[in-house]
Amino acid sequence: MPHMWWVVAAIVVVGLVAAYLIWTAGRVERLQGRAELAARALDAHLLRRAAAAAVLAERRFGVELYAAARIALDASPDEREAAENDLTRQLRGVQLDSGDPDCAAVIAASRRLALSRQVHTDLVRDARSARSRPLVRLLRMGRGREWPRYFDIDDPTLVVPADVPAA
Repeated sequence: MPHMWWVVAAIVVVGLVAAYLIWTAGRVERLQGRAELAARALDAHLLRRAAAAAVLAERRFGVELYAAARIALDASPDEREAAENDLTRQLRGVQLDSGDPDCAAVIAASRRLALSRQVHTDLVRDARSARSRPLVRLLRMGRGREWPRYFDIDDPTLVVPADVPAA
């Protein structure tokens, strides 16, 4: 009976370690899943912006902007970042009028894209941080899923001149 407390203490320690490992594995899995969902949302916002830019180019700005929008829409995953950066440069090179519905759609899509990019970057950073911890790597808690990747593009926010009231 006097050695019984060692057994109880050992069971408690094993239980605490197991609970910590289960919690850590769940956290890694949740962060990885959130990063993947953010990547899908980012992709959707990229497609919306490119589609809105294509419509705008057809109606107002012509060939170069339209070509950049089509390339962004059709780009393979390896070419996507460069295509999106080119589209951003093309959009910054045209004079956008926030009163025009087509311009307003591109401006709004760019703002949503900027927010989505920030959320994605934050979640990828958190997931990579969780997966790079020594215990997680030792026990291979993230196996079965690819490492989350950053999507490295320029800030897609467009600067639109403020409306100047008529004198």
